[in-house]
Amino acid sequence: MDTARTRPTRLDRVFTGIERVGGKLPEPFFLFVYLLAALAVISTAIAAFGVTVDVPGKAEPVPVRAVLSSEGLVWFLTNFVDNFIGFPPLGTVLAMMLVVGFAERTGFLSAAVTLVFGRAPRWLLPYAVAFVACQAHVMSDPSLIVIPPLAALMFKAAGRHPVAGLIGAFACGATGYGGGVLVGSLDGLLVGITEKAVQIAPLGVEVHTHIAMNYFFAATAGLLLPLVGGFLIDRVLEPRLGPWTDPEGEQTAELTAQQRKGVWRAFAVLVGYAVVAFGAWLVPGSFLRGEDGALVPSPFLDSIVPLIIIAFLLAGLAYGLTAGTVTKRADVPRMMTETVKDMAGYIVFIFVAAQFIALFTWSNLGTLIAIGAADGLRAAHLTGFPAIIVMVLLATVANLFITSGSALWSLLAPVMIPAFTILGYDPAFIQAAYRIGDSTTQAVSPLNAYVYILLSVNRKYQPETQLGTLLARLSVFVLPFFAMWLLILAVFYFFDLPVGPGSGIRL
Repeated sequence: MDTARTRPTRLDRVFTGIERVGGKLPEPFFLFVYLLAALAVISTAIAAFGVTVDVPGKAEPVPVRAVLSSEGLVWFLTNFVDNFIGFPPLGTVLAMMLVVGFAERTGFLSAAVTLVFGRAPRWLLPYAVAFVACQAHVMSDPSLIVIPPLAALMFKAAGRHPVAGLIGAFACGATGYGGGVLVGSLDGLLVGITEKAVQIAPLGVEVHTHIAMNYFFAATAGLLLPLVGGFLIDRVLEPRLGPWTDPEGEQTAELTAQQRKGVWRAFAVLVGYAVVAFGAWLVPGSFLRGEDGALVPSPFLDSIVPLIIIAFLLAGLAYGLTAGTVTKRADVPRMMTETVKDMAGYIVFIFVAAQFIALFTWSNLGTLIAIGAADGLRAAHLTGFPAIIVMVLLATVANLFITSGSALWSLLAPVMIPAFTILGYDPAFIQAAYRIGDSTTQAVSPLNAYVYILLSVNRKYQPETQLGTLLARLSVFVLPFFAMWLLILAVFYFFDLPVGPGSGIRL
């Protein structure tokens, strides 16, 4: 009986095989060293044949540039430091981790999670984490830094495996990034690009684009994807991690009176801060509103990172001063310094990764891949839902190489919008389909800098974790989420449901 129960299932064997293969990947630092060498050789070989790519909206063809050329080497050497300092996620990650680490070291995060979730039903926790994570695009990229560590603490407080919460939250946030019940910064980025693409499309009819034109589709995904994510965390991911044993020994879930007072005081400070911040955003004529008083996009959403930083700093201070974990001013920079020490490995990795990504962009190989694949799809003359699926698959694969959703859509939209509007599809529907590709493979792309933040946090709980093992665990979510995304898209397509207010499937 016991043998039958413990015999590995076919699914177990598949995931074990994925983890075994993934475990052979080199350390992130050397992975990007090898990728850098491969990029140099491939770009130089392609450039030797004079390959160019026609990018819609540009007067001249864009050439593939050779890294191993005088031009490439000069560019690399003169931009070497700027590539590192200007790497987009670096500033955001370090700034966010400074205050998240500070709030953690004061004891606020663990105490708050214990107070709120320590007695929560265990079965509900994975679904609650998945739901919050699947609304990630409202906070933009910082959500992939903030939510997973908090989810780990929630699982730990409930006596469950913290790595299940950590990986599950990141996977749901990344693979469900295009969904959500609220309009967020992603909507503003995508619609701005779609508007420009519509201008070059031979529509023949008037099309109105607006920031909420995917709302019905995205909100549906934001409600259904968490069901898939919660199930995968609870029934697939966590059982494979095995039982959790806290290396620090059993921690009592009971808070002292002073700790409780500190948590409630921090909550009160956060509520007051939120009222002031949101009030300043919502009041008519506010400097935090966008053009013509728009709420989205607006300076408020553009300032989401510093606003979150202030929130964590205020909460950590309020708790620390009350609970006695912050007793003097020097404690604040000391705790932040300790956090930066923990980030040293990430900074070293970024030093190499930033060079690869900058050279990859400069070489125009990413542009060649995206535009070439889009042109191939258009030349295939597919119609109907199969054409939509192929477009989604194209975006899904391209997303492995170009992890910025707005950058990838900037390349694909000028090709896809005209091609599919000729077939009679509403640009809003094409944008909705693109959201699937922009989300599904985000969690498993080796070029996604936030994966390496996840790896760093994962190693706090499991120091032996390798990149390949982490990617294998994240891959558990890719196909189920992709299937649910496509199912939602199919329902909207075949039942001719509007994807947003005033935006349908066909023109």
